[in-house]
Amino acid sequence: MNMRRLFAIVLKEMRQMRRDRITLAMIVGIPVMQLVLFGYAINLNLRGLETGVADQANTAASRAVVMDMVATGVIKPTHSANTPQELMTLLRAGEISLGVVIPPDFERRRFDGREAVQVLVDGSDTVVQSAAVQLSQLPLDTTNPASTNPGTTSSGNASASTPRMPQVSVVAFYNPERRSAINIVPGLIGVILTMTMVLFTGVAIVRERERGNMELLIATPVSRSELMIGKVLPYAVIGLVQTTVVLLLGVWLFDVPVRGSVLDVYIAAVLLILANLTLGLLISTKAQSQFQAMQMTFFVFLPSILLSGFMFPFAGMPRVVQWLAELLPLTHFLRLIRGVMLRGADLIALWPDVLALVAFTTVMMTLAILRFRKRLD
Repeated sequence: MNMRRLFAIVLKEMRQMRRDRITLAMIVGIPVMQLVLFGYAINLNLRGLETGVADQANTAASRAVVMDMVATGVIKPTHSANTPQELMTLLRAGEISLGVVIPPDFERRRFDGREAVQVLVDGSDTVVQSAAVQLSQLPLDTTNPASTNPGTTSSGNASASTPRMPQVSVVAFYNPERRSAINIVPGLIGVILTMTMVLFTGVAIVRERERGNMELLIATPVSRSELMIGKVLPYAVIGLVQTTVVLLLGVWLFDVPVRGSVLDVYIAAVLLILANLTLGLLISTKAQSQFQAMQMTFFVFLPSILLSGFMFPFAGMPRVVQWLAELLPLTHFLRLIRGVMLRGADLIALWPDVLALVAFTTVMMTLAILRFRKRLD
């Protein structure tokens, strides 16, 4: 082995890596991203879950119960309702994760030691269920209703003079058995589509350039828009095939329910497919080689899977990270697919996430068309 020749090869590789800015950014960016995400953004201890409150008693004691729940940090009242049915509508639409119901006869129930407070939980997320269980186990300080109960006197039962803890029950909907497959399988549709669609189109334009086909495209009268849209449509069909495969296997192997419309499921899948394909096209206009396109795809895929709510609870992330996650199409798709498949919601009720995916697709496609040039340089 000649050390001089070996040193020359090593020096050549180092110079090549220095010229490759994307590889250099990956060398530093990947460990920094993982450290920041896992150390700062990922938090399994849920706090501030959006909660609706239906306080039908509206007494000092009932308000004290709600305040005690808020003091735990688990819930954050964001909606008020008059009936439990209104809370169920909010749960189905995904606007809240928990609903607290205090019945009109709260004082009597509390005094008799019966169930006095009911917590409705969106069980499609098993982590939210676990957080809600804390509310049922937490002692809640309330005012003794003995002084206001007409059936109690100063010489009454001794238990009437002792403050009682309200009985809190937790009712989980959509996944009472807490099976993880029900939560994971719908999300896997989004993860698989994100990984494959971005990668397929990320190398599309680069492959044309590397194989020498770009010269042929330059000589044709095909416009930039026609070329980009033509690149997207075949992969959209592939994405629908992948969606069908995951759906069939999920229902057959794991008994995952489809409570909503199957048509809504496919519309949501098409929205994510188009969003990911246009993102991949934008990457292909920036990458100089297929390897660079794969690197950039991984750079997008990592935060998508970590911040979207697929692996870790979205509500446990800091507010700044949640704002960043709102820019990822997978975040909105997970809300759509879980809302339709698990809660039986329709896309009209979930219109903010539909609008977000449409806007993302429009912006990415516009940028990809503007960046693409039918030139070899």
